[in-house]
Amino acid sequence: MADARPLAILLMGPTAAGKTDLAMALHERLGCELISVDSALIYRGMDIGTAKPGPEELARAPHRLIDIRDPSEAYSAADFRQDALCEMRQITAGGRTPLLVGGTMMYYQRLLAGVANLPAADAEVRAEIEFQAQQQGLGALHDELARVDPESAARIHPNDPQRLMRALEVYRVSGRSMSELWREQRPETFPWRTLSIGMAPYERSWLHRRIAERFEQMLEKGFIDEVASLRARGDLVVGLPSMKCVGYRQAWEYLEGRYDMDTLRYKGIVATRQLAKRQLTWLRGWRDLTWVDAQRGDALDEVLKIVRQCGT
Repeated sequence: MADARPLAILLMGPTAAGKTDLAMALHERLGCELISVDSALIYRGMDIGTAKPGPEELARAPHRLIDIRDPSEAYSAADFRQDALCEMRQITAGGRTPLLVGGTMMYYQRLLAGVANLPAADAEVRAEIEFQAQQQGLGALHDELARVDPESAARIHPNDPQRLMRALEVYRVSGRSMSELWREQRPETFPWRTLSIGMAPYERSWLHRRIAERFEQMLEKGFIDEVASLRARGDLVVGLPSMKCVGYRQAWEYLEGRYDMDTLRYKGIVATRQLAKRQLTWLRGWRDLTWVDAQRGDALDEVLKIVRQCGT
């Protein structure tokens, strides 16, 4: 029996793979409406270091869920799910296809799987966990998680601090594991049939070159001045989720005099490579994913063929 649900396209991939350019081309060719799936692009005033589409690009292909929070504000995967579902309903009601584009894989997962009845974030508990991480390292946190929630520990990489700390926070606040709470979640049918496209290069070295080139371009465009302006506000600290975004923490520490410009370049590029590696790890475990080689000159034609076969 044919699936009568409307289509939603998920365009995923590591940072610097070219997802934004491809999404804008799909908007122009197919009339898809774009929804950003990026935990950094939500913040106003964080433009250069996030490689946020500029005014001309946004005029050409508007992105929803960009610039929706101040850097001092929190925003969770549950918040994203609520906002994204609202935008998707509006797009579908208007007869268009929602195209979700970005690399925040946790947002995609929560969107499709739903949100369990997890306890709210606890600043005091999170501070304790962060202090433990500084003193003992992420490996110690992962060992603890393996004892109290082995299922989550098997899913979460030891070098994924955000997910690792959240899983421990849930256990310490509620006394129950995240896995246990997720099992109580009532399954539900997602209102859209989804086409998941993973855009990644065949050669890792290609992506590494693009990451290095893009970081250098960010510096030339005034990234350091952007972070200096954020620091000058006085209400932001390096521990906030916004300032933990890749590149921002490193630039903040550079402005504190902790290292020189060459070290900033090195640390910023390495941190971005590590992010890309985590994103690719997520993608390799994603069900029903159609891969497209980002290095191909005809990547757009390939994606257009995939979408048309699926039916818009």
